[in-house]
Amino acid sequence: MTRYLGVTDLQRLLGEIGAPTMLADLAGFIHQDFLRWQSFQKSARTANHSPEGVIELMPASDDTLFAFKYVNGHPRNPLQQLPTVMAFGVLAEVATGYPLLLSELTITTALRTAATSVLAARRLARADSRSMALIGNGAQSEFQAIAFMDALGIREIRAYDVDREATDKLIANLAPHIRAGRLQVVAANSVRDAVAGADIVTTLTADKSRATILTDDMIAPGMHLNAVGGDCPGKTELDARILERATVVVEFEPQTRVEGELQQMRADFRVVELWQVLQGLKSGRTDAREITVFDSVGFALEDFSALRYLLQRASAMNIGRQLEIVPRLHDPKDLYGHAMGTAPSLAITE
Repeated sequence: MTRYLGVTDLQRLLGEIGAPTMLADLAGFIHQDFLRWQSFQKSARTANHSPEGVIELMPASDDTLFAFKYVNGHPRNPLQQLPTVMAFGVLAEVATGYPLLLSELTITTALRTAATSVLAARRLARADSRSMALIGNGAQSEFQAIAFMDALGIREIRAYDVDREATDKLIANLAPHIRAGRLQVVAANSVRDAVAGADIVTTLTADKSRATILTDDMIAPGMHLNAVGGDCPGKTELDARILERATVVVEFEPQTRVEGELQQMRADFRVVELWQVLQGLKSGRTDAREITVFDSVGFALEDFSALRYLLQRASAMNIGRQLEIVPRLHDPKDLYGHAMGTAPSLAITE
């Protein structure tokens, strides 16, 4: 039988574990898997593009487990009361191909994206960073704010969105942390206003266009840029001149060259992959005045880690239900007899 985790199950996990703990746990699982980067079969995601958005499949596997995620990116979806990003995923045994887990990944993608952002920022942001600009206050913004508050000690969020209602939503959702004195949230009047004085700048925009959300003159020495906004060919957020004077870290260079900020750069522009930094093979931040950029487009290994985590925690907490999505045959060669109901099935003991 295959364990199934739906949206309600994920809500229960979050409720019982707590968002800060779950974000920290996910960062730990992702870190573990990046430390054994060489053990994985990896590829850039397969994408089908349309004028409205993109639909993608993201696979990754080691010698024991295989994972894939179905995910979309449709910036105009909120006009139809649909999320910009929707996702689900499967975790299966490599030895047999048997699916162990079928899970929602819409909420989980936001969680693992924030966890990966923090994982990178620990090596790239200044240790004394206390203020973060959040440019784009949509579906991912609260996850990023809470992750950076708990893991990096961020105490001020400078929030800006072209839709002021999105910023108001962010402030309302972060109200418990504001009331507890753990966080201050300032609604900025412009991108420039939000970025001025920030130690970390996180971009979370979703328009499928070659935009310049951050211009070179906004970026001060010592800043860390966490470029997380929904990425695809033809979509950018940063002035190319920022990248030229920064240390740029990516997840999987072949994919980022196609989808990330690197689209703007020449083919020989040098970057560092995150696994190299985490394994100590390359440096992260080396100087307090250095500008660092995490050009994050999301990589399948992060979803592998998230699915592995979900299966472990859901099984231990007995959350979710069992689905018979693969037939259990008494005679594996008699699929027709099983389909017609004339052949016996194996007793289900799980």
